Amino acid sequence: MIATINPATGETIKTFEAADPSEVTSRIARAHDRWLSYRTTSFEQRATWLRAAADLLDAEVDDVGRLMTTEMGKTLASAKAEVGKCAKGMRYYAEHSESLLADEPADAGAVGAVQAYATYQPLGVVLAVMPWNFPLWQVVRFAAPALMAGNVGLLKHASNVPQTALYLEDVLRRAGFPEGCFQTLLISSGQVEAVLRDPRVAAATLTGSEPAGRSVAAICGDEVKHTVLELGGSDPFVVMPSADLDKAAQVAVTARVQNNGQSCIAAKRFIVHTDVYDSFAEKFVARMKALKVGDPFDSATDVGPLATEQGRVDVEKLVEEAVGKGATVLCGGSRADGPGWYYPPTVIADITEDMPLYREEVFGPVASLYRVADIEEAIAVANDSPFGLGSNAWTSDPDEQKRFVNDLEAGQVFINGMTISYPELPFGGVKRSGYGRELSGHGIREFCNLKTVWVGA
Repeated sequence: MIATINPATGETIKTFEAADPSEVTSRIARAHDRWLSYRTTSFEQRATWLRAAADLLDAEVDDVGRLMTTEMGKTLASAKAEVGKCAKGMRYYAEHSESLLADEPADAGAVGAVQAYATYQPLGVVLAVMPWNFPLWQVVRFAAPALMAGNVGLLKHASNVPQTALYLEDVLRRAGFPEGCFQTLLISSGQVEAVLRDPRVAAATLTGSEPAGRSVAAICGDEVKHTVLELGGSDPFVVMPSADLDKAAQVAVTARVQNNGQSCIAAKRFIVHTDVYDSFAEKFVARMKALKVGDPFDSATDVGPLATEQGRVDVEKLVEEAVGKGATVLCGGSRADGPGWYYPPTVIADITEDMPLYREEVFGPVASLYRVADIEEAIAVANDSPFGLGSNAWTSDPDEQKRFVNDLEAGQVFINGMTISYPELPFGGVKRSGYGRELSGHGIREFCNLKTVWVGA
C-alpha cells in the first residue's frame, strides 16, 4: 500500500493508487524526451533553477518538516534540520558542478594528437529507488548532482512517504526545472523491474536494504546498466583509553539515536577498551536512560516512534533473541504500552557471535556494547561484520588514529567524531554496504560518461 500512516498513532492519513503501466511508460517517455533538450542547457541555467529550489525549501521549512514528521516519525527539529541540509546541498552543487565536471586535459604529444582530453557528459534518465528514513535528503543528494550534470531523474520512493516524494517533484518544477526533468513514480516495488529494463532508462541508484540492492543490481547487470548502491550499515564506534570519555559518551548517544535510531550510518556497535569500558558504559547508559521518548512534534522529545510497525517488530525480535541467548540489557529493552510504534533507547552487553544481533543491522535505537583488550581486538571486532559503510574511532594517540584509518574496513572513518554526510565529502561503503559514491565530485561523476577525446592534425 502506498500511504501516509502516522507512526506516532498508527492512523492512516492518506492513500494513493499505484500508477498503472501505461502511465509509467508515459512518464519514462517524457523523461527521455526532456533529456534530449535538457542536456544542452548551461551550467548557469541549471544552477539558477537549483538555487531557486533551495530558496523554496528554506521558505517552506516548517510545512515540509511537519510533513516528514507526520510520514515517518522523525522529530520535528530533526526534520527541519534535514530540510536545511537539502538546501545547503543544492547550493553546493549549484556553485561547484561546473568545476567538478571540467574537462581533464591529457598529454596530447604522448598520444600523437594535437589535442587530447577527457570530458564528462550526462548518461540520460536515471532511476532513483530511495528509502524513507531521510525522505528528502536521500533524494536530494542524488537529484542535485544528477540534474546539474545534465541528467534527468525518476524517483521511486518508499511507499510510506508518498507526499514527501510528490513535494520534491513539485518544488523542482516550481523552481523552474522543465517538465519531465524530475518525476515521482508512485509505484510498488514489483513495478521497478519494468522501469529498469526500459531501454530509455540509462542507470539506477538505490539506497535501502541489502535484498533490494541485490535485486536492482541483478536486473541492471542483466541489462548492462550502471548502478550505485548504498545499503545497510552496522557501524563500529571504537573507544580507546586516551579518548575524552565524556565527549565520546555524549556523541555516542547522538550517533546511536539520531533519526530515532534509523540511519544506515548510525553507530550501532560500541567497541570499548577494557581499561575504560566500565566508565564509558556508565556514562553512556545514563545518557541513554535520560532521553525522552514521545510525540515527535513536541520540542522536548529526543526520540520519536519507529517509522513502521514491522520495523519495531524486527527490532524487538533481535533484542529478544539476544536476551534469550544470555545478553544483558543495561537499559530499555521492551516496548511501552500505548499507540504508536515506539521503542525505548536500549543498551545491550554480553553479546556473542551466535546471536543474530551480532551480525545483523538493528534499525532502531538499540546499542550493542563490546569489551576488547587492545587495539588489535578492537579492529578485529569492528571488521567482523558483513557491512562496511561508516566507522568511528575515539583516540588522541596519533599512531592509533593511523591504524584505524588504514585498517577499519569502511567507506568512511571519522576520528573523534560521528559519521555524517557532507556535500563536500564522498559517501558510500564497501562489502555488503554497497558500491559507488554519492556526494562531492565523485558523486556527480557517477552518472556521467567519461568520454575520451583525441584530435589529430
